[in-house]
Amino acid sequence: MKKELGHEAIYDARQLGTPRMLVLGLQHMFAMFGATVLVPILVQGYGLPLSIQTTLLFAGLGTLLFHVCTKMKVPAFLGSSFAYLGGFETVAKLDAGKYAGMSGDEKLAYALGGIVIAGLLYLVLALLFKMLGAKKVMRYFPPIVTGPMIIMIGLNLSGSAINNAATCWWLALIAMATFRSPAVALMPDVTIKPLRSKANAVINLMGTAGGILVLILGMVFATSSAQNSMMSYTGYFSVIAGIMLLALTIFMWKVREPKLVRRMQEESKIYGIEENSGEDDGEKHRLGKAERRSLLLLLASIVLWFMGYNAVTSKYSVYASNVLNKDYNMTLMIAQGAAILAYLPVGMVASKVGRKKTILAGVTMLTAAFGVACFLNENSPTLLMNCMFALAGIGWATINVNSFPMVVEMCRGGDVGKYTGIYYTASMAAQTVTPMFSGLLMDELGMTSLFPYATVFVALAFVTMLFVMHGDNKPVAKKGLEALDVED
Repeated sequence: MKKELGHEAIYDARQLGTPRMLVLGLQHMFAMFGATVLVPILVQGYGLPLSIQTTLLFAGLGTLLFHVCTKMKVPAFLGSSFAYLGGFETVAKLDAGKYAGMSGDEKLAYALGGIVIAGLLYLVLALLFKMLGAKKVMRYFPPIVTGPMIIMIGLNLSGSAINNAATCWWLALIAMATFRSPAVALMPDVTIKPLRSKANAVINLMGTAGGILVLILGMVFATSSAQNSMMSYTGYFSVIAGIMLLALTIFMWKVREPKLVRRMQEESKIYGIEENSGEDDGEKHRLGKAERRSLLLLLASIVLWFMGYNAVTSKYSVYASNVLNKDYNMTLMIAQGAAILAYLPVGMVASKVGRKKTILAGVTMLTAAFGVACFLNENSPTLLMNCMFALAGIGWATINVNSFPMVVEMCRGGDVGKYTGIYYTASMAAQTVTPMFSGLLMDELGMTSLFPYATVFVALAFVTMLFVMHGDNKPVAKKGLEALDVED
């Protein structure tokens, strides 16, 4: 049976046909080739003479062996892994006992011995897959588990990236996408539709709390101190990685996703809420023309308010130092604090008056805050700037709590992951582009162009949001005797 691309898993790439297989294989080869060359370059920087030519040779031989073992089912190129860089660096720094005075060539042999042991562990894992089956193993190693592992690698390498402009941030970004989207998509998977704004408020509350925790750790490690401008970030990032692993451990211990999904489906039936994944009857849920228009307008709104808000958050430290002559940390902390206080009330308000109206109110607050900030300077009262940022924090909380639930409200259960990816594609694209655009504008027109830039984008988001007609929360239908109740 021919499978439809994008809707069913493909376990044998030959089903794609030769042209698609070649394109997919070439794409993977080009993506992996850079990493395969970069790893030995970084290892050489540690003082271990790992040969680029040898690395490429054995990557090619390993890839050929992989294709023989998999019977050409997976068009992949096996390249170097960044996961081993920490081991290489640790071995390179050993200088006690028998390692004292040891040359880089001699130390390299020990590091490569560790990689051989890792290869043996791969064989053990392969045996587990063979004995237990992929489903049981993946129950303990889903994407939400592997993502934090990858981001730990990127975080530990970020100090090197800062010091020598190595491009390792892409690995952290890929890892964030790997675990963040499934983590956020879990919320609508286990929450009935009318309560998703409240649930998203809790997600944002926890995210903001995490941001504050990072700020506190930054103060503990004195990362903003001028004398620490060239400090090693290994300890700082290691603590953050440890916190992520602790959170992951608690998640795996306490959260039972299949059980929660079943409970959500049962509650949806009780309250008369449609929550059909479309998997039982084989039908695919397609958006109507009006729904597609609303989705596109909603995504445009998301891009616009992220363009405005993230321009301010990414450039305000420079703006505060050069235009206002004020400490930016306190102002941003006030915005974060106001957002924390607003998250839960905003979720409750949205469940009563609707998500769209609540978002429009938040966009209005954000536009007003940035609009007033356009006219503030170093002689303006500090209290006024703090009040504007508090208003901006509340406005941003109001927007952020409700926008993601509006996107997933337009899909059925089986498409939650897909629509979560669409939401993050729009938001992350804007967050990537706006620092460059706003920075270019500030270079050309001056620092004071920051808040007018932000105000215009957020105001445009209000316009596009006005025409969004789908994705709002619907009241829960009353059942039984409750349906006979009439308010006085």
